[in-house]
Formats: sequence, C-alpha cells, structure tokens
Amino acid sequence: MDTKRLHSDSFSGEFHHQKKKSCRVTRLNILVGIVLSVGLLLTALNVYELQQMREEHMLHRDDHPITIVEGSMGRSPNNSPVVWILGKHMETGYLTHVKTVFERLGFHVTNGEDDWDVLWAHDYPFITMKHIMTRLQPHQRVNHFPGSGFITNKGHLATMQLEAFPRCFRVPKDKEKLLEYAKSHPETMWVQKNNNHRGVRIKQLDELDFESEGSFVQEFVAKPLLIDKRKFDIGVYVILTNLNPLRVYIINDDALFRFCPEEYYPFDKNNVNKYVVHDSYTPMWKIPSLKSMYTDQKYSYKESFNRHMINSGYNVTKIWSDIHETIQAVYLKKQAVLIQAGTKYKSTRNFFELVRFDFVLDEDLKLFLMEVNMSPNLSTNHFKGNKRLYQHVMYNVLRVSRVASLVHNHFHNSDNDADEMLASDKEITVFSEWCSASECQGTTKCSVTKCRLCSHCLELSLRTSLKDAYLEHYNKGGCMRIFPPTMDRSAALKWSPEIDPFNLQNLTARNRAMYMWFIGMCRKDQSFC
Repeated sequence: MDTKRLHSDSFSGEFHHQKKKSCRVTRLNILVGIVLSVGLLLTALNVYELQQMREEHMLHRDDHPITIVEGSMGRSPNNSPVVWILGKHMETGYLTHVKTVFERLGFHVTNGEDDWDVLWAHDYPFITMKHIMTRLQPHQRVNHFPGSGFITNKGHLATMQLEAFPRCFRVPKDKEKLLEYAKSHPETMWVQKNNNHRGVRIKQLDELDFESEGSFVQEFVAKPLLIDKRKFDIGVYVILTNLNPLRVYIINDDALFRFCPEEYYPFDKNNVNKYVVHDSYTPMWKIPSLKSMYTDQKYSYKESFNRHMINSGYNVTKIWSDIHETIQAVYLKKQAVLIQAGTKYKSTRNFFELVRFDFVLDEDLKLFLMEVNMSPNLSTNHFKGNKRLYQHVMYNVLRVSRVASLVHNHFHNSDNDADEMLASDKEITVFSEWCSASECQGTTKCSVTKCRLCSHCLELSLRTSLKDAYLEHYNKGGCMRIFPPTMDRSAALKWSPEIDPFNLQNLTARNRAMYMWFIGMCRKDQSFC
C-alpha cells in the first residue's frame, strides 16, 4: 500500500509541475500576440497617415490645383466645370498642353463620358460618338462642328476653285483636263495627294496614278519665297464660334512658321527635305535671319517674320490681307453644307472649332493655301520651344469661344440676373437714329432694312446670337474677327442700305444682319470696327 501511495504522489507532483509550465507558455504566447497586434496596428496607422499627407500635398501643389490624377470619374467636389479630354494614345502626352490650360482655368479633368461640360476630342466625334452628340444638353460644348470635314478634307478643299489654291485635278474624273493642261504647260511639276496619305513627293506626268480613286493631282509651287534659302509655310490658327450667322476669328498676335530641313537650291525632286515641311521641320529659332528677333529680342514668330519682310522690302500688309480674305472665302463657300450637316443636332451653339490653315508664298508674294488641319498639333514632343505658342493658342480659343468665363461655372448658371449682367438687350442695341424714328415703329416695319435690328424686330435666335457676339468681342484676347470682317470706322459711319460699300446684298440674310450689327456697334464703339 505504501508503494502504491508513493507512486501516486510522484505522478501527482509531476502532473502539477507540467500544468504550471504549460500555463506559463500560454501566457507568454498571449503576450507575444498582443505585442504583434499592437505593432501591426501602429504600422497600419502610420501608412494611413502617410497616404493622407501625400494626398494633401498633391491637392495643394501649384501645378495641379484641381486634378490629382490624369483623369477621374464624375464631377469635382467643388462643382468646378468638367472637361472630358479624348484622344488615342494619350500616354504619349500630345494633349498635355490642352489639359494644362483647362486646369489653369479651373476645370476638373475627367476620363469618362458621364457628367461633363466640355468635350475636347482630338478626332472627329460625330460618327463614333453620334449617340452622345445628338443628345447634348444646352450647356455642353464640343470642340468640333458637324461637317467640318468639308473644309479640312483635302479633296473637298482642293476642288473648291479658290484663287489661292494651286491648280488641281481630281482623278480619274478630270484626267483628260489634266492631260490637256499639262500639254500646254510641259514645265509644270505635280504632286498627288489623298486624304489617307500625308507624304508628298514631286512626280512627272508619266509617274502619276490616274486610276487612284479619291485622290487628286495638284500643281507644285515651283518658285516659293525663301528665307535664308529655305522654303517655309505659315500656319494660321482659325476659330469658328458660330455657324449661322457666321463668326470666324484668327489668333492674330502669332502664327506658326515652319522651315524645310534643307536649303531649296540646288533643287532635287527626289529629296523631300528641300521642299516638304514635315514633322522634323526647322524651327524659326534656327533660322539665322530670324533668330535674333525671336530669341534675343523676344518678339513673337509673327512679328519676327513681319520685321524681316519689311526690312527686305516686302509688303507684309498685303500678305496678311490675302490670308484673311482666303479664310473668309473658304468659310463662306462651305457655310451652306456646314449648316446642312448641323441640322441633325439639337443646336449648333454647342460647338466651336479650332483649325489651322497652312499657306505658302511664291517669290512674287502670291499666296497659296495648301491644307486645313482639323486637329492641329499642340504637342511639343518634337520642339519644346513651341510650348508658349500652343498654350497661348489654347487659352485664346477657350476665351473667344467663351468656354473660359469670368463667371464661376457658368455652364450650370441658371441665374438670369447674371446673364443680364454680362450682356442684356441694352448692350446690343444699334442704329438709334433709325429705330427711334417713326419709320421703324411697329412690327410691320421690321422688313425694312434700316429697322431689321431694332429691338422689337429681333427674333430670339438672332437676339441670342448678337449677345454671344458681344461677349466674344470682349473675350477675344489675342484673336481678331475675320468674319464679319473688320472695317474702317469712317465707312461704317457713312453706311446705309442705300450707300453700301460693304456689299451686304451679296450675303445671306442672317450673315447680313450680323454684319450690319457690327457696323452699328462700330459706330458706337470703335473697338468693334
């Protein structure tokens, strides 16, 4: 019995020893677990605080006042106007300056199609995005007009029969006319173009493809004006703000000048660098005769060119006058088809458009329009020195089109008093000497030309268009009105329906009314002339 009790006591002691040891291990594990949990919690808290600090820093960075990322979905928290910037291969950065200017003007950049105020589309949006374009809200703005291809399409432009366009023949349709002309002008050199091919190369008559549908053959300007032995072109930025009645502006305080990579002479038709301005053109700051004016004396491209031409004995006023008249002629000729294209949409007031007209001069200063670019290059991937010009162009386009406004988020402004503050009926009234006279009293007199713009005769659409024109005038910045054209105030003061030096009778009724209004405003305020 004693032996059994001894064995039992020994077993019981060992059991209690193991139990105490096990309890100590368990308490140690719990303690370790608590320490690890606290450590993980502190780490997570630090990561969160660092992320919050990073976002706060990005939010207040001077160069990103609104947008933290490239683009986000939906409306900005502070109800800023929203722009949707759309283009292929955006990662290349070719629309960076577009985005920068919008952001500086207080826009929130989005990358989705919901809830936007302005769409800046690099490509023509009316085919692939028809479902959006036909359902635009009154406040939404788009940077293209429907049908603008009638101006920018090389084939349509080439066959417009403008004096400023090089002689052109469509093939195969005009093959016989081309052969007849070439027979009597055997020295003529030719280039063949189509809308899908940017490359230009001089060809002899027997090298032309007369069966190429959709192409055209154009006479080559063989004796171009040269500066420092190089051929160049002049790119003029043009803004269409309204279609009917027509209003067209240009960026007037600058233009793009591009020079061929190589000297023109000795001429070699097999070397396109001598006569084709392409992406690797020579910029103005590398042209000896212009470098000092542009780089050292800080003049613009346009003023540097103007001073060089004046110093060389050329009539620079005629050059720019011819350019303005050519731009007017293009839009007036194509206005009817543009209006027709716009009938598929709720209103053409949703649209505005920037294009670039490219011109060359021959040695006699004869002007030639080479092409019109629908979405002109605004990227400095090739030439960083063009940054100022491109941002200046963008800023002025958005100003004159009233996309940029001094009124905070005017896109969603339902305050009629604010509209009246900007432009009321009182600001747009003209010809008080006629409208206050008995000959214009009553709506029955509204068909009389002198009474056409009296306040009681203005239908809502024209009244709205006149207010738009008034606001464009005060927002035009570095732009100049091309149509209706600028005028001499003395001629405006003498104008009457009976004495018409402006030939208004040759215009459509709505264009005539808009032109008349600018004449009337010019009488009141010389800045409208």
